[in-house]
Amino acid sequence: MDKLDKKTILLKIGTATLTRGTDNISRGKLEDIARQILELKDDYHFIIVCSGAIAAAKQFIQLEKFGDGIKEKQALAAIGQPHLMRLIQETFRELNLHVAQCLLSYYDFTNQQSKENIINTLNILLQNGVIPIINENDTVATDEIKFGDNDKLSALTAILMEVDLLILATNTYGLYNEEKKTVEEVQDIESVKKYIQQQHSAQGTGGMQSKLEAAALAQNKQIETWLVNGHEEYFMIKALNNKSAFTKIN
Repeated sequence: MDKLDKKTILLKIGTATLTRGTDNISRGKLEDIARQILELKDDYHFIIVCSGAIAAAKQFIQLEKFGDGIKEKQALAAIGQPHLMRLIQETFRELNLHVAQCLLSYYDFTNQQSKENIINTLNILLQNGVIPIINENDTVATDEIKFGDNDKLSALTAILMEVDLLILATNTYGLYNEEKKTVEEVQDIESVKKYIQQQHSAQGTGGMQSKLEAAALAQNKQIETWLVNGHEEYFMIKALNNKSAFTKIN
C-alpha cells in the first residue's frame, strides 16, 4: 500500500460516546471531535469508525412500531444511518471538514478484491482531505448489532489500512486495575483481562472485553491502541499531549 504523506489515526467512536450517555446523538460531542480533527489535520489523516445509527433512528421515529429483535434493529439501523451521517456532515462542514460514508461488512475483509477496493477508496479520500466515516452495514450483517459495537471493525480497518494509531473512545479513562486506577501501559493483554467487569452502556453493545479483543488484533500487526475517555472534551488532544489518563496497548 502506498504510504500517505502524514500519519494516520483511526478513531472509533461508540454509541455511548456519541450520545454522551443519553438517548440522543450529541451535536456538542460531534463538534468536539470535529474541532480536534481540525486542530490535528496538519499532522494526521483521520479515519473514523462510527456507531450510532440505531440511536439516531430512535430520535426520529416512534419505537412502539418496532420490537427488540435483530430484524427490527437492522431496520432501525437502516433508518438511522442517513440521519447520523447528516448530523456528522452538517457539524463537520461548519468547520470546512469534508466527510464520506463507507458501509462495510466482515465479508469485505475476507475477499481480496473487496479489500483492495477498500484500500484504494480510503486512500483516495485521505489524499484529497476527505474523512472516511465507516460503519458496519447492519442491514446485511448482524454480529455487530449483538456484539462489539464496531470495535472489531475498527481493528480490521486499522490493520487493512496500516494506520499508525488506533484510538478507541470509551466512557472510562482506559482500563482500570483493582484499585480503580488507570493501567497506563499494557503489553500482555491476557494478564489484564482479570480487571474487566462485563458492563455495557445502555446505548452501546460493546464493553472493555471487546475493546481488548480489538486491541489484540491490532497488536498482532504492530499497531498501537489507546483506550481514551471519549466523554471528556478534547480527549484525543489531551491524550496526545499526555494531559489525560488513558491506557496504551503496544
